[in-house]
Amino acid sequence: MSKHQKRISAPRSWPIQRKEHYWTVNPIPGAHPARHSIPLLLIIRDLLDLADNTKEAKRVLHEGNILVNGKERKDYRFPVGIFDIISIPKIEKHYRVLTDKKGKLTFTEIKEEDSKTKLCRINNKTIIKSGKVQLNLHDGRNIIGSNELKTKDSVIVSIPENKIIEKYAFSEGNHAMVIGGKHSGEVGKIESIKEIRSSSPNMVIISQDDQKIETIEDYVFVVGEDKLEIDLEGTGISA
Repeated sequence: MSKHQKRISAPRSWPIQRKEHYWTVNPIPGAHPARHSIPLLLIIRDLLDLADNTKEAKRVLHEGNILVNGKERKDYRFPVGIFDIISIPKIEKHYRVLTDKKGKLTFTEIKEEDSKTKLCRINNKTIIKSGKVQLNLHDGRNIIGSNELKTKDSVIVSIPENKIIEKYAFSEGNHAMVIGGKHSGEVGKIESIKEIRSSSPNMVIISQDDQKIETIEDYVFVVGEDKLEIDLEGTGISA
């Protein structure tokens, strides 16, 4: 994969200026799909303004100043995606990656205690040796868990220990956030889940105060049961 990417054809989820320069950087293959992740270099230099140029951004990374989900990341092409946690201990700043109503990734400042956990969705389950159930999460991590948990459920995971603290079922009445499509960034309660008996994806109807929206199952991310369990407000940072 090329290290460079034309800005004009960069994924629409990247909140960058597209005509300011000709080239930008490409993320390396990682846990998040390329179209829904952004390389660390652009976050440090263009969005969080922690460096004035690429050289300074690489130095910030090489000095171990940037943590992603509790781990030091030094590769400037490392991909960061939805619900990842970025921490900069030296300046005591922490951010959660979300998506706005235009489908662009945003970086919401959060409290330090909120940076110690991460919301993840169960995308798949597999049975490994000794009959244990392995949960395959949306960000590439795998955790040994209970068979009671189902795909599309969400879990709160401690970072970097990878221990499940809370779980939220993908079921009617629970709060959810849409992370793709024309309703990206919208939040409401799951009103109903329509199972489609064909190759088409299942559909979900989400109710808000004044309207109802319909989207596919893969775009729905449970964010709480009786209330929102994570801060979706804060300060959204974009280009």
